[in-house]
Amino acid sequence: MRRVATPERPDWREHAARAGFHFHSFDGAPYWDESAHYAFGLAEIEDGIEAPSRDLHDLCLAFAARAVEEERILASLRIPEHAWDAIRASWRRGDPSLYGRLDLSYGGAGTGPAKLLEYNADTPTALYESAVFQWLWLEDGLARGRLPAGSDQFNALHERLVARLAAIGRALRTSRLAFTSFPDAPEDRGTVAYLQDCALQAGLAAPFLSVEAIGLDEGHFVDEAGAPIAALFKLYPWEWIFADPFGRAVGAAPTRFIEPPWKAVLSNKGLLAHLWAMAPGHPNLLPAFFEEDPHKAVLGASFVKKPLYAREGANVLIVEDGAVAARAEGPYGAEGFVRQGLAPLPRFDGRHVLVGSWIVGDEPAGLCLREADGPITTDRARFVPHIIDP
Repeated sequence: MRRVATPERPDWREHAARAGFHFHSFDGAPYWDESAHYAFGLAEIEDGIEAPSRDLHDLCLAFAARAVEEERILASLRIPEHAWDAIRASWRRGDPSLYGRLDLSYGGAGTGPAKLLEYNADTPTALYESAVFQWLWLEDGLARGRLPAGSDQFNALHERLVARLAAIGRALRTSRLAFTSFPDAPEDRGTVAYLQDCALQAGLAAPFLSVEAIGLDEGHFVDEAGAPIAALFKLYPWEWIFADPFGRAVGAAPTRFIEPPWKAVLSNKGLLAHLWAMAPGHPNLLPAFFEEDPHKAVLGASFVKKPLYAREGANVLIVEDGAVAARAEGPYGAEGFVRQGLAPLPRFDGRHVLVGSWIVGDEPAGLCLREADGPITTDRARFVPHIIDP
């Protein structure tokens, strides 16, 4: 694994416009950054990222099976009690999941095994740029001779998403999957628009509904015309839904959700403490404990403190040798925190890089890398493409 400086294409913004990638920059600063790429050996992908990702996801599913049956676990995750039945029912029905992203600290061969930092199991973004635009970058780089001949990419995302959406349609016995997000959030709307396109390719009708347009009528979630919604993909977190008055209707409503309610137990940072308790010493886990657990003392003076509910690095605190190394502000933390062992992100050319390993259905399907100037990966992190070097 190495970072390779690469002159960016002078016309990459035109390529982005043609491909529908409209959120490639934020406030004038680049989000998509092709001034470099990461090159991996095939074994690093297969053995260092793909195999551990499969193992970690399987471990998460085993935890979900336990969590839905133990009120103690659901309470520790600060999931409101009124949502427990909906979560249990969705797991017991086998409600299908579409995708998620494992965030890993991994620096390549010889640096030790990948370590799970968190699981974005409910509403991960960075999907379109992972599945499509970095693949187009690879194809264009090969065509122009800018990349080594024979370069590949760990990227089966698009094909897997289309196939999984077709399978979800069959499982839910529906030919129509509605999609919702906030329409004025560019990254959210771009992610959902891409998934709508995947659903169309899977043979499903895929209308878009603004979150604010969804209503509740006699226990049924309905669209703007008052028609019942049979199946809904929502880029809207379960903790927000459960905190809203209409969230109490989820369990009794016939609507099936993607991601399903059982994903709420995996998108919570409390998962990290429970995984460590289930599999202490697992090579791809870091020791983790709830903040109120006195066993957290085993972490000593170096650790990371994370809110149970948080996004994009908000309210993360990194302590190293007893001193605050980094802190991110934000609105989260009221529900509590976990304390996790410190696995600093690897640094390449002064950048801190986070490896995102995508899961589609239950299989690893692709890779994304995001760089930050500091040790906490926030919403200002830059997306950098990758290759498998021949």
